[in-house]
Amino acid sequence: MDNSHKKPKGAGKSSFELIDSHKLKTLLPVKPGSAVIDLACGKGLYSLFLSEIVGEAGLIYAVDLWEEGLVLLDEQIRQRGISNILPMQADASRHIDIDDFSADLCLMATVLHDFEEAGTADAVLEKVKNLLKPGGCLGVIEFKKIEGPPGPPIQIRLGQDEVEAMASRQGFVRDQSADIGEYNYLMTFISG
Repeated sequence: MDNSHKKPKGAGKSSFELIDSHKLKTLLPVKPGSAVIDLACGKGLYSLFLSEIVGEAGLIYAVDLWEEGLVLLDEQIRQRGISNILPMQADASRHIDIDDFSADLCLMATVLHDFEEAGTADAVLEKVKNLLKPGGCLGVIEFKKIEGPPGPPIQIRLGQDEVEAMASRQGFVRDQSADIGEYNYLMTFISG
């Protein structure tokens, strides 16, 4: 059975409205000209935000399995006249059609817990490692391991130690971590 058109778990929800976007901007190593992957981007609120930072010389790969979210993002791109976001439908656990060692940053915003629950987190992180330039950055935003709402049930939330263990298995080295809102934290890792 082909599951490529099935709505992924968590599709349609975004943590973007919950975070301090100014703080996020200061913590992520993104600048004009950066190539960024917004992995499991949903309807692309983080992509739209990052698009302004990378500017015309940069590129945002907005990757998701959820076709409807990409259609909504594409509407926003057209309405705003944005030329630096490339929506891509892909199953991140299988294949992402981006050149190896070409991205400066991969942002996984409140999606790593979904990949972990599906048993695909290691495969996804391995693919991300191959897409990042040496010294590139993996940014992971997750919900704090506290009772919600908002966010997923506490039993599938990932603590910072769990995220670090998952990333380190793929050779990522922890850079920093910070609270970026009442409910969320950011961790960054450097690719070796």
